[in-house]
Amino acid sequence: MDEKLESILQGAGALFKKYGIRSISMDDIARELGISKKTLYQVVDNKTDLVAYYLKSLVTKSDYSCLIGKTDEMNAIDILLMVSQAVGREIKEMNPVLAFDLQKYYPGIYREFVLSKRDHVYEQISRNFKQGIAEGLYRDDLGVELVSKLYVQKLIELHNPDFLSSVDFSFEKIFQTMFENHIRGIANATGLAYYENQINKLNITQNP
Repeated sequence: MDEKLESILQGAGALFKKYGIRSISMDDIARELGISKKTLYQVVDNKTDLVAYYLKSLVTKSDYSCLIGKTDEMNAIDILLMVSQAVGREIKEMNPVLAFDLQKYYPGIYREFVLSKRDHVYEQISRNFKQGIAEGLYRDDLGVELVSKLYVQKLIELHNPDFLSSVDFSFEKIFQTMFENHIRGIANATGLAYYENQINKLNITQNP
């Protein structure tokens, strides 16, 4: 990705995550970046173009192979825990208004984003399932394709403003509960014992 575009996406993304998209103008973004609007428009055509680039960058970031590729020595459960922590950090930074604005004001771009992200996540979660089964940590009776698709659909539903407005829990709490249920549903006795041990270690580290 072009360095100028990447810098713009970082600045715009910080504003979008904090305030949503509709309330942020190109003037706000230029001011945040310390550049002129003329310079900004030399890189992107308009706000819609910027939003499209931003969502494409989110798909790339949601491809945690950049993390997984560095963890050849880690098993499937370790990888899921690592990815869940990364997702958790992202969730804490995310304003629910962002998803609402995308669906309402940029429906075409948002749909393309969801479909692209779905494919990326499906590929990664399928790979993780197969690894966990091979390592003797996940149940060997899992229907990898079906369970992967169900998991991805749950993730997509988590970003649905209608769903979020119907429950009295934070996005972070909902994701943590879904992840916990996911692990406990796919792991066998050996995997569950390992998972419990790792969670205890994390709790000790985070709460010394």
